[in-house]
Amino acid sequence: MHVQDLQGIGLTSELSLVAFIALCSGALRKPVQSQLVVLGSMSIGGTINKVEELANIMQVCFDAGAKKILLPMASAVDIPTVPPELFAKFQISFYQSPEDAVFKALGVE
Repeated sequence: MHVQDLQGIGLTSELSLVAFIALCSGALRKPVQSQLVVLGSMSIGGTINKVEELANIMQVCFDAGAKKILLPMASAVDIPTVPPELFAKFQISFYQSPEDAVFKALGVE
């Protein structure tokens, strides 16, 4: 996997979970669900971190055409900060672990 900083703003440390999902997707030859955004990140030890500024990030997801959001359970406490009309525009799924996120992102239950 190769990640390149095309805009010259610096690479984010938040790519570990989506990189893990992408590697599993390639290894299993199963694509990630269409119009899905995976929010959250994980530490090197596999601990899932909550999403900061959830309402703003969900607005960006909507503007980009996302229909489904995969959200860490740790971010469930921030749902009241999201305007109801924005929250209702998505099909929301929650995950508790990196493995759970992979299964849900690939549509494998």
